[in-house]
Amino acid sequence: MFIKIMLNYIFGYVNILIEGYYIERFINICRNKKIAIWNLKRKEGINLYLNIGINDFKEVCKIAKKTKCRIKVERKRGLPFILNRYKKRKIFLGFLMLIIIAIIISSNFIWNIQIETEDNIEFENIEQDLEEAGLKIGKAKSKIDTKEIINKIRLKRDDIAWIGIEQKGTNAIVKIVKADEKPEIIDDDEYCNIISNKSGVITKINVQNGTSAVKVGDTVKEGTTLINGWLEGQYTGIRYVHAKGEIEAKVWYTKSTTIPYNATETSKTGKTENNYSIKINNFEINFPKGVSKFEFYDTIREEKKIKLFSDFYLPISIIKTTNKELKKENKTYTAEEAKNLGIEQLEEELLQEIEDKNKIVNKNINAYENRDSIEIEVTYEVLETIGTNEKIVF
Repeated sequence: MFIKIMLNYIFGYVNILIEGYYIERFINICRNKKIAIWNLKRKEGINLYLNIGINDFKEVCKIAKKTKCRIKVERKRGLPFILNRYKKRKIFLGFLMLIIIAIIISSNFIWNIQIETEDNIEFENIEQDLEEAGLKIGKAKSKIDTKEIINKIRLKRDDIAWIGIEQKGTNAIVKIVKADEKPEIIDDDEYCNIISNKSGVITKINVQNGTSAVKVGDTVKEGTTLINGWLEGQYTGIRYVHAKGEIEAKVWYTKSTTIPYNATETSKTGKTENNYSIKINNFEINFPKGVSKFEFYDTIREEKKIKLFSDFYLPISIIKTTNKELKKENKTYTAEEAKNLGIEQLEEELLQEIEDKNKIVNKNINAYENRDSIEIEVTYEVLETIGTNEKIVF
């Protein structure tokens, strides 16, 4: 359909108004005769605006007469009418023809790769993996084997559960579903121990199956066996089981930082300057404004690809480079101010790591003053359930 509409633009089309009580019948007859109609807009029930190619105009007039509808030409569009309007401007017409030919040729290539994921999850290096698999910008659509690309990606990456590739116009839409990260599950009929997955001090033990390997007050490290997957009886001897139980321990979260008494702080002034450039495939044309007037600044680069329709991208991009001015100020802290600043920063970082804030039982702060700075260490003591299953291998 897109190719047919494109050809109608080249050969010319008209926007017409159809008036009558049998508009639905008119549309059905046009579709049965495979007449391309597009951009339909209904108005006031008996009025319909639509586009048709000039080659189909006579046939549409016959259909309108047959369905007792009135037809009126509203606008004339397309290359023939443009040529007629600008027939004396040969340079303009030649340039226009070159653009049209370039657009037709470029329609056979992929000029944009659109990646869609659930909840906008980002996949590291996915663009590079797609390019290595055979999907890259500027490649002919006829040379892209989507099945082969999908197989290569799925074999290479374990974090993808499903991937699909759809070509629309000059746009390749890649849809990805992330694979769930599931821990190894050990069946209840398999023998296993419970080992520590964190360092800490045991505060509570509740053994449901197996033999306790630690007691309350013991200090354990990551990998220490907490509950053995066996039972020993006076008459039965050692019998292996699937260890079960709940172990609570006091664990520590620690972070440290150094805050200088004399520091340089950076902040935004709100002033910006913009530069623009045009990128044609991999060739970039800059329109510089000279050296930036800002002494200190952050640079943000945005690239917007040009497209004619929703999925018909061109190998042309407009690049906007924005410089945001920064100002630097020297700041002097007292030892107490530097200490409070460091504590605030560390507490914010630690609380992001701790899942249950209500399980925090103690906070310890250490500060060490130097000649030009202060070192701060913050430790949170947290009660947590620890332990993970480890299969017994004979």
